Amino acid sequence: MTEPNGATEFQNIGNAQANEDGLIECAVLPLRGIVIYPDVVSPVFIGTDQALAAVEAADARRETVIGVAQRNPALEKVGPEDLYDFGVELALGRKLRMPDDNFSALAQGRRRVRIVEYVQTEPFLIARAQPFEEDFEEPGSDVREMMQAVVNIFRSAVELNENIPDDVLFFALNANDPGWLADLITSTLTLSLDERQRVLEMVDPMERLKHVAVLLSQEVKMLELKDEISNQVQQEMDRGQREVYLREQMRVIQTELGEDDVFQQELDEVREQIMAANLPPDVHDKAMKELSRLSMMSPMAPEVGMVRTYIDWLTSIPWSEEAEDNLDIANAKRVLDSEHYGLEKVKDRILEYIAVRKLAGAKMHSPILCFVGPPGVGKTSLGKSIANALGREFVRVSLGGVRDEAEIRGHRRTYIGSMPGRIIQTMRRAGTINPVFMLDEIDKLGMDFRGDPASALLEVLDPEQNSQYSDHYLEVPYDLSKVLFITTANDLDPLPPALLDRLEVIEFPGYTEEEKIAIARQFLLPRQLEAHGLTEHGVRFAHQALVKLIREYTYEAGVRNLNRELANVCRKVARLVAEGKRYPHDITPAHIERFLGPPQYLDTRINTEDAVGLATGLAWTPFGGDILTIEVSVLPGKGNLLMTGQLGDVMQESAQAAMSYMRSRADDLDVPHDDFENFDVHVHLPEGAVPKEGPSAGITLAAAIISAFTERPVRSDYAMTGEITLRGKILPVGGIKEKVLAARRARIPNVILPKGNEKDLIDVPKDALHDLKIILVDNMQQVIDLVLLDPPEGGRKRDLLRQESEKDKDEAEAVET
Repeated sequence: MTEPNGATEFQNIGNAQANEDGLIECAVLPLRGIVIYPDVVSPVFIGTDQALAAVEAADARRETVIGVAQRNPALEKVGPEDLYDFGVELALGRKLRMPDDNFSALAQGRRRVRIVEYVQTEPFLIARAQPFEEDFEEPGSDVREMMQAVVNIFRSAVELNENIPDDVLFFALNANDPGWLADLITSTLTLSLDERQRVLEMVDPMERLKHVAVLLSQEVKMLELKDEISNQVQQEMDRGQREVYLREQMRVIQTELGEDDVFQQELDEVREQIMAANLPPDVHDKAMKELSRLSMMSPMAPEVGMVRTYIDWLTSIPWSEEAEDNLDIANAKRVLDSEHYGLEKVKDRILEYIAVRKLAGAKMHSPILCFVGPPGVGKTSLGKSIANALGREFVRVSLGGVRDEAEIRGHRRTYIGSMPGRIIQTMRRAGTINPVFMLDEIDKLGMDFRGDPASALLEVLDPEQNSQYSDHYLEVPYDLSKVLFITTANDLDPLPPALLDRLEVIEFPGYTEEEKIAIARQFLLPRQLEAHGLTEHGVRFAHQALVKLIREYTYEAGVRNLNRELANVCRKVARLVAEGKRYPHDITPAHIERFLGPPQYLDTRINTEDAVGLATGLAWTPFGGDILTIEVSVLPGKGNLLMTGQLGDVMQESAQAAMSYMRSRADDLDVPHDDFENFDVHVHLPEGAVPKEGPSAGITLAAAIISAFTERPVRSDYAMTGEITLRGKILPVGGIKEKVLAARRARIPNVILPKGNEKDLIDVPKDALHDLKIILVDNMQQVIDLVLLDPPEGGRKRDLLRQESEKDKDEAEAVET
């Protein structure tokens, strides 16, 4: 076979002679990062003492060496385990000293060998190896066709890759051995060390050639793609350079003529602004179209400012900037727990969102959460904690009092002073396309002749639509699908059904007394002490002082007023410290009353005595649960039902239903039917300035009305809630947790609930259930048996008075007779 390189300096070095076992014994030259193939000449760098010793020993005896690639090219000294099993017998030319004092030499590959064993390791490696001779045979027609196909592909690679010399293509065109052709081509390709070694270990020439054909095809595809990209880049550069050149020429000409064009400079700035904004293709086209309009306008045209402002909005909104989510669930739980006490359901929902986001990635739609609860329970601040846990930006928009639909969706550009809506404005402030976006007080939206803002939010808060959100001002789709929207509300009743259907409602219950104490200890007190400069002065609050503050100076579901009262106490103490006077280190209940004055809320129940016609109900309000006192009086009249206390329609109907139930049970309750014609019934709910609505006071109204007619006192240690039907059935109601906590706060030990609300007791804190006796009922007779005491001895006063009246009338008639 003819040597492709025509080298002559290797002719005096013969191949190693095999022993009787067919093995050769040679020094081993570790090759760092390269693989040499038979009949291919390549430079070899000799950079270690071990390699230099092997080369010098082989050079002294004019012998060949075995070149074997290192598995780890960085190793300075290698052992048998650090080398591959296959190598090449090499003939080395003269050594040349390099500028870094290392040596290099030309090496000619002779034949493939497989290492059988190592017989020496110091000062260099000597191994026995089995050589593989490739007998040359004239290739057949199928082999020649295969070789021709490979050479044609190689021709394309040489044309695309300037680093492959044309001489190599010449040798490939004249090759008549498939194995050598495969080795020659492999030596020119950009392959990994493992892939080169794999080709070396293929002893069969045809197998090797077929494998190299696959590698060569991949190389050509990569080179074609690289060439295509390079051409595109070059075209863009040429176009950009031409534009820069022409603009520079125009600037020089205008300067020479003394006609510096300020408007043109502004157009150039706008163009650069659009290019730097990385806009989506359709938005980019829209911006360039507006720029074209702007360039054709007179600088004094009134529309110039409008178009310029529009382009500024397009380029300042985030289109692709995205904050990387922190999907560490343990970190998120730690952040949420460190900033908020309790609220387990809400925290679990956020951790579930992070877990699904971690598994599903961008496949999941961001949920639309709605935090519903009384003021001061931490709805808004929890949104900030969620943003901190996720590593996202937090932005907030307050919707309270918004009545104009354009505030949400923006104004049309035809109006003077038009601008985008609050959604787009806030997204620009966020700077990323995936912030935590809080829409606060969504239940305070208004509606008038200017539109319905709640309906404008339907597109924003729909995961199926908000990827193509349309703002009236922008007039291009904007993607809101990556935003985590959180809405807050005190009450869901004002929300339209279509909007409510899009929200995942998470209720924030009011805090129990124990939870308020824990929140004060863990969060409120440290902040107030630090804010008032008392941290270093050893001021502490006793447990009973906090209890007194909660029971007697605040009456709320949240902790906002508690925080104010703590700040009030801290201010009093801070003044004493600043004036150099004696101040209390341990704040006791006595100090609380001294600093804050008399208690605002007495720690007693409103109704403490068993009385006729006076029953205690439980009510739900947007600010938590409350106690509802119902008074009923039976007065001489004509059978009218009077209701006072600013009762809503539903509550009035509940009173009428309770009255009808009473009349249907008159015989069982020993109430004469004449009473309903001769007496008026007056139902009154104190605190007449407060509107009252809902059906849940039905059993309380019925108990008070029955008590008033039967004159059986109602037990004051019972509070109740439930809707009543005409037949005395008791139906379930809402707000059970808040109502139970209100009874506990009022120190009422017994609570009557509808049996259908048994499932809701799971949400009530265990401490509250332990302090209360919960009675579940499903008909009114059970309530009567529980809360009504025995009738007065001797009968009802009303009956006694009637009897005396009739007796006096009979005596008067007798006297007249």
